[in-house]
Amino acid sequence: MAHVTPLPIDPIAEAKRQWVDHGWTAAADGMAAVTSIMRAQQLMLARVEAALKPFDLSFARFEMLALLSFTRESTLPMASASARLQVHPTSVTNTVNRLERDGLVSRNPHPTDGRATLVVLTDAGRELVAHAATALNNSVFEQPGLTEEDVTGLVRILARFRRTAGDFSDPQPVPEPL
Repeated sequence: MAHVTPLPIDPIAEAKRQWVDHGWTAAADGMAAVTSIMRAQQLMLARVEAALKPFDLSFARFEMLALLSFTRESTLPMASASARLQVHPTSVTNTVNRLERDGLVSRNPHPTDGRATLVVLTDAGRELVAHAATALNNSVFEQPGLTEEDVTGLVRILARFRRTAGDFSDPQPVPEPL
C-alpha cells in the first residue's frame, strides 16, 4: 500500500463540526460514527488487498476459497456459499467463474438435487488459499492496528450492531466474543 501523507486535520471531525454548525446536531454523532466506520473499512480493505495482490486474489475470491477449505469435503452448494458469505447469488457466480477459470475450483452437479451445483476446491486452490491465509494473517489479521482490548471491544460492539440489524441471531450457547 502506498504511503499517504496524513491530513493536517481529521476530516470526519471537521464534517461533524459542520453538521453541528448547520443545525444537524442530533445527527452529528451518528454521521461521524458511520463515516468513521466506512473510512476504516477503506483503510482495512487496502491492507487486505495489498496482502492478497501477490496471489492474484480479491478478498471475495479469498473468502470463497477459505470457506471451501473449511468444509469437510472442500465442497459446498453455491446457494450455501451465498448464504454463508452473505452475498447475492450473482456475486457468488461471478466469483466462482473467475476461480474456475484459474483452476482453483470446479463445479460439479449435486448428487441428490438436480437443481443445485457444488463448488469444489481443487488442489491448486487449497494450496493457494493456505499461502494467502498465511500472508493475510501475518500482515493484517495479527496486526490490525488496534490494541487487543480495542479489537475485543470493537468486535463486541459491531456484533451487537449486526445482531440488532438482523444480520444473525445468537446460537445457544453464545460463543465468545459475542
